[in-house]
Amino acid sequence: MLAEMRINGLGVIDEATLELDPGFTVVTGETGAGKTMVVTGLHLLGGGRAEASRVRTGADKAVVEGRFQAPAGSPAAKVAEEVGGEADEDGSLIAIRTVGSDGRSRAHVGGRSVPVGVLSELAEQLIAVHGQNDQLRLMRPTEQRGVLDRFAGDEVAEPLRAYQAVREEWLRVSSELKERTERSRELAREADLLRHGLTEIDAVAPLPGEEAELHDEARRLADADQLREAASGAQFAVSGSLEGDPDNPGALGLISEAARRLSASEDPKLREMEPRLVEAATLLADVGAEISGYLDHLEADPGRLEQVLQRQAELKSLTRKYAADVDGVIAWAADARARLDGLDTSEEALTALASRRDELAVELAGLASQVTAARTEAALELGKAVTEELDGLAMPHATVELVVRPRHAESGDAQALPIGRSVLHAGSSGVDDVELRLISHPGAPALPVHKGASGGELSRVMLALEVVLSHSDPVPTLVFDEVDAGVGGRAAVEVGRRLARLARSHQVIVVTHLPQVAAFADRHLVVDKSADGTFTRSAVRKLDETQRVVELARMLAGMDSTDTGRAHAEELLAAAKADKSAAPVVRRRKKKA
Repeated sequence: MLAEMRINGLGVIDEATLELDPGFTVVTGETGAGKTMVVTGLHLLGGGRAEASRVRTGADKAVVEGRFQAPAGSPAAKVAEEVGGEADEDGSLIAIRTVGSDGRSRAHVGGRSVPVGVLSELAEQLIAVHGQNDQLRLMRPTEQRGVLDRFAGDEVAEPLRAYQAVREEWLRVSSELKERTERSRELAREADLLRHGLTEIDAVAPLPGEEAELHDEARRLADADQLREAASGAQFAVSGSLEGDPDNPGALGLISEAARRLSASEDPKLREMEPRLVEAATLLADVGAEISGYLDHLEADPGRLEQVLQRQAELKSLTRKYAADVDGVIAWAADARARLDGLDTSEEALTALASRRDELAVELAGLASQVTAARTEAALELGKAVTEELDGLAMPHATVELVVRPRHAESGDAQALPIGRSVLHAGSSGVDDVELRLISHPGAPALPVHKGASGGELSRVMLALEVVLSHSDPVPTLVFDEVDAGVGGRAAVEVGRRLARLARSHQVIVVTHLPQVAAFADRHLVVDKSADGTFTRSAVRKLDETQRVVELARMLAGMDSTDTGRAHAEELLAAAKADKSAAPVVRRRKKKA
C-alpha cells in the first residue's frame, strides 16, 4: 500500500504531500491545476520514463518520494532486500525518483541507490496504474489475449508453460531437419572434411603435454656426450677418483677428513662444528648417488632419438593444420566429433529427426488444445462478469463476450502446426487469437468493442473490465487516471459505486473530474493552482467534510457559491455514504481445485 507521496518541482507542482487512505482516495482539481502530475509522479516511482520537460521551470530537479507499506517477507520487501535496501523505523519502505533538469535520473530504494529497473520490479509488486492509454492498448488483440490469460491465472499459465517448453524443442528439431535436408550436399562435404581431419589426428593420437616431454627427451639424446662429460666431472669433484686415489679424494673425502680432525680435537668449540660437517657430507653423498644414477641411464641411443624426432614431426604436421599446439589439436578433434553428430545426413538420421519432430508436434497440439480449452472457459466467465458490471453502469442491455478463435497458418509458415483438421500458427502464446466484442442491445451484431461502442460506452466497458480484472490482480494499490471520461449522470454514480466496492479489497486512487465519483471516496485531495503574475504554482491539500461539499459543488458545473449547489453536493455525499455502508464485499474469481 502507498501511504504517502511527496512531490517537489514536478510540472506546476512546487511542493506537495499526498497522504493516501488505505481505501478509496480521490484527487480532483480544476483543469490545468496539475492533477496529471500526481499520476506522472506515480509513473516515475514505478520506473517510468524520465523527461527533463517534466521538471518545474526554474528548478534544478524534480523529486518524487513514496512511502510504501511492504511487510517483511512480502515480494516487494524481497526486491528491496536483494539490492540492500532497508525498511524505515516504522516498517515502511521509501522509494525515491529524482529527475534533473538535464534529463538525468536517479533512483533510491530503502536508502540505497539503485538502477531505475529496480523501481519497475518494485512497482510490479505494489502498484498498477490504469489510464486512457491503457484503454487504447487493450484494443490490441495481443493485449486482449493477455487480459484473458491474466484473468484465467494458473488454469492457462500452467499448460501454456508446458506448451512453450515443448514448442522450443519442436522448433529446434524442425529447424535442424530442414537444415540437414536443404543443405545435404554442403553438409556432406563438411562432414567428409571433418572425418578426414579426425582420421589424421586419431592416427597420430596426440597426448596432452606431449610436445614438452618430447622436446626435453630429444635434447638429452642429442647432447648425450656433452651431458656425460659434465655429469662425470661433477661426480669426480664430489666423490673423487673411482679408483680411490688418495691424492684425489673429492669434496666428500675432504669434508670427511675435516670432520675426523675436529672430532679428535680436545677443544669443545672445534668439536661443536663436527656435526655440521657430517650433515654436509651426507648431503654430498646423496648428490653423488643421484649423479651416478643419472650416468647409469644416460646412453647415446640413435634409434630412440630418431623415434622422438619422427614423433615431433608428426605432431608438427597436426599443429600446422588444426591448431597452434597439441592441446589445441585435441580440442579441435572434440569439437569436430560434436559437429559431426549434427551433420549426419544419412536417410536413417533424417528419418529419426522427422519422427522426433512429429512426436513433438502431437504433444504440442495436445498442449495447445488444453490452453485453448482453458481460455475458452475463462472467456465465458470474464464476459459474464464484465456484462454484470455493465448492468450497473447504465448499460443494462449490453453484453460483452470474448471470442477465442484459432489463428490459421499462412502458406509457408515455419510454425504451422496440424491440430485436428486445421493447420494453425503455433506462436509463443499458443494457437489462439482473442477478440473483445460488444453487443450493444438485444438483436445487435457482436462487433469488436472499439467499433461497437461510443466514447462513453467504451470508457464504461474498459472500467468494468478493469474492475473485474483487479479481483485477480495481486498488487495492493490500483490507480485510475480519468478512466471515467465520457461518462455522466447515473452512469457516473455507478462508476463511483464500483470503485468504492473495489476499495474493499484494494487501495484505490482515482484522478477524476466527476463529482459523482468523488463523493464515494474515503479521502478527498484537491490540487489547487495559484499565480503571482510570474509563476504558476500548484499544491495538494486534504479536504474536510465542509471543504468537500464546496469542492463537489464546484465540480457540479461551478455551483460552489450557491446554496443549491452545496445542497446538491451534501445530498450526493450522503447518498454515497449510505451506499458504501450497504455495499457487499467484492468477491474474487474462484479457482478450480
